Amino acid sequence: MTKVGFVGLGIMGGPMASNLLDAGFEVIGYDLVPAALERLSEAGGKPAASAGQAAAEADIVITMLPNHPHVEAAALGEGGVLDSAKPGTLYIDMSSIRPETARRLAEVGAQRGIRVLDAPVSGGEKGAIDGVLSIMVGGAAEDFAAAQPVFAPLGRTVVHVGPAGAGQTVKAANQLVVGGTYALVAEAIVLMEASGLDASLGLDVLAGGLAGSRILELKRGSMVAREFQPGFRIDLHHKDMGIIVDAARDAGVSLPVGNLVAALIAAARAQGYGSLDHSALLKVAENLSGAAA
Repeated sequence: MTKVGFVGLGIMGGPMASNLLDAGFEVIGYDLVPAALERLSEAGGKPAASAGQAAAEADIVITMLPNHPHVEAAALGEGGVLDSAKPGTLYIDMSSIRPETARRLAEVGAQRGIRVLDAPVSGGEKGAIDGVLSIMVGGAAEDFAAAQPVFAPLGRTVVHVGPAGAGQTVKAANQLVVGGTYALVAEAIVLMEASGLDASLGLDVLAGGLAGSRILELKRGSMVAREFQPGFRIDLHHKDMGIIVDAARDAGVSLPVGNLVAALIAAARAQGYGSLDHSALLKVAENLSGAAA
């Protein structure tokens, strides 16, 4: 039975660790929140006292953390993942972080005989629970092949997209499209409601045509109902938009629509919606039109 060390058992990491347990892996998990460790134990996993302990006892280590400083502390810090993992360990960072940090992890890992993949995900909490995430993977092809058994219980679409850091760049592109789609769906709702129409019926039509998207499929009902319980928080999407802006600068390209979406998400945080789901961009669109419910 392969042992998996799992660091970060939050909204996404908790269900992912549970799916690995259901698939027959032994999971040794660590999180700063005691309740997360209790949930892991109840599901059949083994709580660890630190990220280093989780890594030391595992054949494969996964980190699923909010931002690059958290990943750097867990992986690069003294007594962390790369300090504690055995040579030959496969370390998979599934967080959404800067491509440059992913490349740094791969460099340090190579120096210590540890194989490193960056494998950020898309699909939100429901995708994590259902084990149908989209996983975009950067790193060596042979390491990607070795990771297939652990990816299988977590995702439906798993693609090797290039060398170290490539997974994070593709995830940035994903978040660009997701943020832009939410912004436009929000404006469509505001337009239809201000015109005296039933936005639910309108979105049903849109979802069945060329404007259809996974966001319309999953979120149109909750958006019209103004239900913004987080599957993915505005605060985290704001972080991702910063990654996108930096990646565009590094690549020497202009993303005018992306910069507008970044501004709208920043406005959502400034208006106090950071803890809400990113579909709460609807509240920003309403505020701009003076149409808040």
